[in-house]
Amino acid sequence: MSSAVVNGLAGAGGGIIAQIITYPLQTVNTRQQTERSAKKRKPGSGATDTSALFQLLQLIQTEGWGGLYSGLKPSLIGTAASQGIYYYFYQILKNKVENIAVARGKKGLGDGTVGMLSWLGIAAVAGSINVLLTNPIWVLVTRMQTHTQAERKILESKKDLLLKEISRAHSLEVSILKDRLVKLESEKPHPYGTLQAIQEVYHESGIRGFWKGLVPTLIMVCNPSIQFMIYETLAKCLQSKGSGKQLPKRNLTAMEVFLLGAIAKLGATVVTYPLLVVKSRLQAKQEIGRNVMSIYTGTIDAIIKMVRYEGFHGFYKGMGTKVVQSVFAASVLFMVKEELVKLAVLLVARSRTMLLTTSKKR
Repeated sequence: MSSAVVNGLAGAGGGIIAQIITYPLQTVNTRQQTERSAKKRKPGSGATDTSALFQLLQLIQTEGWGGLYSGLKPSLIGTAASQGIYYYFYQILKNKVENIAVARGKKGLGDGTVGMLSWLGIAAVAGSINVLLTNPIWVLVTRMQTHTQAERKILESKKDLLLKEISRAHSLEVSILKDRLVKLESEKPHPYGTLQAIQEVYHESGIRGFWKGLVPTLIMVCNPSIQFMIYETLAKCLQSKGSGKQLPKRNLTAMEVFLLGAIAKLGATVVTYPLLVVKSRLQAKQEIGRNVMSIYTGTIDAIIKMVRYEGFHGFYKGMGTKVVQSVFAASVLFMVKEELVKLAVLLVARSRTMLLTTSKKR
């Protein structure tokens, strides 16, 4: 198999393992990102605990353990597809750029290595291809992660309207409205799977609904670009350390890859987090709360409304949770992916040795 295919399959495997391990944190983080709140709280309103641990426990209490894994199936498909596509094209481009750098080095036009800007460009192109192909899957995942939250907000909005009607109604109408209120309070969120999510997205916006949040997601391509630029630069420094010019570069250990992946993802996440919040808001169900501050018509509209109604802190909701989840997931992904690549190389080498031994015996 080509190095691109090996890296693509290894990336898909590493992504799936990382996703399964960190998915509950991702679910909590998506809900934190899509939670709307005004700049100033109303007098007398109690402050709600927004910590990841509190929300994790609350989610288990209200929705059970299954709530932590809402949308896991399409998420695993999306992760396998995203990581596979990303690493496949990343490796193809990387091989070409490295060959060009070596050729230029032989001509005396450089040191024969790939520069930081080249790594940035490679990651950006591979990321753009990945986003265009897999965005519909992530729209469905976001919907499934936030469905219960959205249903609860809609239910609360309906209750508020009924209570207002009761306060203004005549004595004869009060009993009827109170019966409606009791019925409303007994309602539970409807079952919600992948097919229901597909139907909902299509009903709201047609085919183009599956590419909601595409603009911030494409801009978010700079996240893995920054991540890989930091990773490849640090990896290059570590590999060169202790190796002479005539000696081959040493292989990084699993722990070194883990730490480099963590540092790279931390830097990329801090820089690009506001875009991630905007993307999640656009992909979530737009009827949350049924008011003007909750419905976005596009990327610019979302940014303007978030600044106006929530302030700049709204762009950093759940960032602590995201840093923990994404850094840990990226570290696991890098480590597992590199180990799978090494295993594939080892298996290929052993297969070749066995074939040569067999042919000599004949």
